[in-house]
Amino acid sequence: MEYQMKTGSHFANAETSERLQHVLVVLGDGLEHTTYEILHQAQVCAVNSIIHELRKNGFDIPKAKRRADRYYYKLQKGTEQ
Repeated sequence: MEYQMKTGSHFANAETSERLQHVLVVLGDGLEHTTYEILHQAQVCAVNSIIHELRKNGFDIPKAKRRADRYYYKLQKGTEQ
């Protein structure tokens, strides 16, 4: 797996990482998804770290806190592969 480093942060290449691709498939519907939904639908761990890696790859994925214990992520249009 190819890793890149920018601004002191290691991250996988979204084009070659199955882990990042699984999350992009979930987010690809253009809807907001909770951390829990991404965790279970993409079958990955550490969703917040994966979102960070996707952002480092140039994807615009804002986070919204709708409740005290729930975060939502949404892939913005124009940053899909």
